[in-house]
Amino acid sequence: MINYLELRRVTEQYSEEIESAISKVVHSGRYLLGEECTEFAKNYADYTGTKYCITCGNGLDALTLIFRAYKEIGVLKEEDEIIVPANTYIASILSVTENRLKPIFVEPKLSTLELDDEIIESHLTNKTKGILLVHLYGRCAYTDTIAGLCKRHNLLLIEDNAQAHGCENGKGVRTGALGNAAGHSFYPGKNLGALGDAGAVTTNDPELAEIVKILANYGSSIKYQFDYCGRNSRMDEIQAAVLNIKLKYLDSENNKRKQIAQLYYDNIINSQINLPHRMTNDTNVYHIFPILSAKRDLLQKHLLDKGIQTIIHYPIPPHKQSCYLQYNHYELPITEKIHREELSIPIGPYLSLDECEYIIDCMNNFI
Repeated sequence: MINYLELRRVTEQYSEEIESAISKVVHSGRYLLGEECTEFAKNYADYTGTKYCITCGNGLDALTLIFRAYKEIGVLKEEDEIIVPANTYIASILSVTENRLKPIFVEPKLSTLELDDEIIESHLTNKTKGILLVHLYGRCAYTDTIAGLCKRHNLLLIEDNAQAHGCENGKGVRTGALGNAAGHSFYPGKNLGALGDAGAVTTNDPELAEIVKILANYGSSIKYQFDYCGRNSRMDEIQAAVLNIKLKYLDSENNKRKQIAQLYYDNIINSQINLPHRMTNDTNVYHIFPILSAKRDLLQKHLLDKGIQTIIHYPIPPHKQSCYLQYNHYELPITEKIHREELSIPIGPYLSLDECEYIIDCMNNFI
């Protein structure tokens, strides 16, 4: 069986370094808010090219804290509208609605699977205050058109960089440093994954960085004094230690993903299978390799019968979820087509050439 993702195979490549780093934390007696988190925050800020990195509990918290901080600053208020891609993981939308902001669902382009920058402007109102840009599947969603819209209409540009660690915009700037602030997830399955939940916010804004840091620590800047009604969202020292090790290898692992993607693009040839637009190597880090097929469910069964596990990202779009009944009546045909036809095939950086060729053969043999 070729599993969709084998975290053991990812971690064992650096097992000695990781075990040593964890042991160091265990014997230090400092498990929260210690040297490892401080070091990772500096390392990741340097890596993304931002001035500040604030670690937190997970990617959803990172995005939620950004919007909350902008409310505390006075830039946002309840019922303000945030443009969001309709085809995203629900965490993106949750971060907006948890802050009592209103998500405005905008369709993606079918060719890129990313937010359609040509139709955003038609969705703007006098209540629109920001765009949440999701670098879905590891593909850079940033465009000069979106940047221009934000500048002309004085909109915040917030990045959901949960799936695109190490990606660039084609001009040498990494995702996570393209907008006003970015939320990052280090869930174990991400390109840069911890051994548990962990997240971070990156920004060049010192005021935002300070408020996010305070909000993540119960709303406290001084022990037992609380400036805000905050939350407890902290990366622990063990996760930071693991991430400090794995960050060193992120670019090389992303390069392996790109090599596998090249094999797929060059060799998957089947009229029943559509591949998304091929991006340049620096604008896609292939967290997920999505394909589209009108026979998606049959294809998934065919591959499973051949010993290849796949995953659907995602079977139900956010606007059709039970938790968002108020949006269930929306008709978003492109988004719904993607969620109906999308299938993710294995692209772990540990895959062998033989495994990749077998996946390709099985894809091409589907009828």
